[in-house]
Amino acid sequence: MLGRDLLSQFRGPFTRVGLAAALITCALDQASKLWLLHGFDLAARGRVALAPVVELVLVRNYGISYGWFQWLGASARWALIVVTALAVVFLLTWLARAASGLSALALGLIIGGALGNAIDRLAHNGAVVDFIRLHVIAAGVDHDWYVFNLADAAIVAGVAALLYESVRPDRAAKVP
Repeated sequence: MLGRDLLSQFRGPFTRVGLAAALITCALDQASKLWLLHGFDLAARGRVALAPVVELVLVRNYGISYGWFQWLGASARWALIVVTALAVVFLLTWLARAASGLSALALGLIIGGALGNAIDRLAHNGAVVDFIRLHVIAAGVDHDWYVFNLADAAIVAGVAALLYESVRPDRAAKVP
C-alpha cells in the first residue's frame, strides 16, 4: 500500500508524455555516445569537421557545464550523481503536476538529459562524454564556445520551453 501511495505522487495527466520524452532523450543520447565511441571511433579519428563552426571531437568532462569544477576529484563527482538523482526526483514530482503537454515535454527533455549524463558518470569513471564542438575563427584565431552532447542540448531545449511557457500571452494574468 505504501509503495502504491508513493507512486501515485508521480502520476499526473501528462506524466506519460514526459516519461516518453525522457526515455527517448536518454536512449538517443546514450546511443549517439556509444556509436561515436565504438562504431565511429571518434577517439582515433580526432576532430571531424561537420561545418565551418561545428566539429565532432571527443571530450571527457569531469566537471559540470563548460567544464567548470573539473579539478574537484572523485568525491565531487559522486556528489554530482547524488545531486542529479535528487534533481530527477524533484523534476518527476513537477512532471506529475504539469498543467500542459508542453511543460511535460520540456520536463521530460530535462529528465532524459540529466539521466543520460548521469549514466555517463557511472559508466566513464565520473566523466560525461561530450562530442559536439561549436567554435568560431576570428582574426585567424580559433575560439572555442562550447563542447556538448545530445543530453545537454535536450536540457537546454527543455529549459527554453519552460521559459517560453511561463511568458506565453495566454498564461499571463488577466486584467478584469
